[in-house]
Amino acid sequence: MTPPVHPHTPRVAVACGCTLGEEVVWDARDGSLLWVDIENPAIWRHWPATGKTVRLPLDEKIGFAVLTPDPDRVVAGFKSGVAALRLSDGSRTPLVRPDDYPAGNRLNSGNAGPDGWLYFGSMDDAEEAETGGFHRWDGARVETFGSRAAVTNGPVVSPDGRRVYTIDTANGIVQVHALNDGRIGEARPLIRFEEGWGKPDGLTLDAEHHLWICHYGAGRITRFDPDGHVAYVVPMPTPLVTKCAFGGDDLSTLYVTTCLRGRDPTLEPMAGHLYKVETGFRGFPANLLALPQT
Repeated sequence: MTPPVHPHTPRVAVACGCTLGEEVVWDARDGSLLWVDIENPAIWRHWPATGKTVRLPLDEKIGFAVLTPDPDRVVAGFKSGVAALRLSDGSRTPLVRPDDYPAGNRLNSGNAGPDGWLYFGSMDDAEEAETGGFHRWDGARVETFGSRAAVTNGPVVSPDGRRVYTIDTANGIVQVHALNDGRIGEARPLIRFEEGWGKPDGLTLDAEHHLWICHYGAGRITRFDPDGHVAYVVPMPTPLVTKCAFGGDDLSTLYVTTCLRGRDPTLEPMAGHLYKVETGFRGFPANLLALPQT
């Protein structure tokens, strides 16, 4: 059975031309979007209501920036480790990094769980060796869970705090872990990407607990039901789709980051920008990281 296909074309929200745009998040406190460019290191911010856009250049690769109770402070994942960063001036304070962290690794995707803890991934910067992993930081210690992978995405905790989703991007596997009384269970394969689907990249969840997963290399986003079955498809106008998040006043606008890496912008002018599309579905507000002040 052919799944429903979204009838509307995603539009460019910000023509940012990111080399590797990732980890978009909606900050409902001031109606802004925040995302990163990993390979041309920067944090981008955009306010749709006014059209204002700000780019904060950085001096090393950044994989994610997670909101905290202080609107000017994010917790970010750099190649060198996790750090607290001030958006107003770019100053940062190192916080932590995984114990087993080879020199060739960097941090990739990161999210705050409903418990206020940081869930994040590490990966081989060359995207070859299976030296990456999945981690959780409660503000005191880093716990590593799941199996090793060359390229990780997630972890994302379900809004009810009962499941953790992780992605082994290189092997095309989306996994789910039970989360009981703070204990993360073993990974169970939920979705295996088929030939022609590209690779599973960033994901988010909607209010019906369906997964929205970006297809890197295949130019689409798929909505999967909680059992891993295809429920809905959103075609994208560029193939390297990296991360999506719900935003807007009612959390029904899907914002999507894309990638320009290895593409010629004169031949593929749609690559690398931030997109938006109205979906008819709603997401959840982003969690804030409840970590010690620095």
